[in-house]
Amino acid sequence: MNVLQGFLEQVRSWINFPIFTLGGTLFTLWSLLYIVALLALLFYLSGKLKRWVVDQLLSRSNVDIGIRQATGTIIRYIVVAIGFLVILQSAGINLSALTILAGALGIGVGLGLQSITNNFVSGIIILFGRPIKVGDRIEVNDVVGDVIHISPRATTVVTNDNIAMIVPNSEFISSTVTNWSYTDRKVRFSIPVPVSYRSDPERVRALLMAVAEAHPGGLGEPEPDALLDGFGDSGLNFVLRVWSQRYTSRPGVLRSELNYAIIKKFREEGIEIPFPQRDIHIRNGGEEAEGAASR
Repeated sequence: MNVLQGFLEQVRSWINFPIFTLGGTLFTLWSLLYIVALLALLFYLSGKLKRWVVDQLLSRSNVDIGIRQATGTIIRYIVVAIGFLVILQSAGINLSALTILAGALGIGVGLGLQSITNNFVSGIIILFGRPIKVGDRIEVNDVVGDVIHISPRATTVVTNDNIAMIVPNSEFISSTVTNWSYTDRKVRFSIPVPVSYRSDPERVRALLMAVAEAHPGGLGEPEPDALLDGFGDSGLNFVLRVWSQRYTSRPGVLRSELNYAIIKKFREEGIEIPFPQRDIHIRNGGEEAEGAASR
């Protein structure tokens, strides 16, 4: 019995061993273990709460998935902040002792963590403002691809080469963003087509319309059209405009297939695609000077 009591006294002395003092508050091994255990439980329960809010509570309404995710994230942050303060108070820690730490964190946010704070705030704006959402086809700076995930810090964009690009959220707020599917995924593609001046414009237009209508990726509504855009140095400049929903994420493939079909159709019908031509006039400078002197 004495051995057991001695062991318990030894354990009690270990867990009550003072480690450091902050602002007049003594931190022991027991207080640190207590805080760490409760913080782990707090993060676990807040994650469960976020999933319940997103998947159960808000899923019954017509709220968009992005807004549901943003709401769940903010609720979790609020719960964690309040729970953190409650844990510190229950551990007997005077919150006024954390003013020094809070001041240091404030300086860190103002200096080293400025970009992180900027990206976090930008992520909240994106989740609620909805300039982009998961599944959108976007272009920002040199990144072109589909949005697959939006987090509070960064957005993941997958390119057509299956490369995941991690873009800071601040880029979507401070830069110009092209969203190919902001309203819907129907996009109009314009394909320039030059033809020789010897070609019949009406015949060319009919052939271009036939190519557009025959392509399975084009939409019948809105209808495609072919415009005579102008008169170039070597020929007439047409523009074939085709609406597509299937090729929003693969615009290069659609343009390539239409160009192949146009070349094939033009060769079958004898329509010439011009190439730049220049007339070069060579003059003898000495003869011109002699002729001018005789006059």
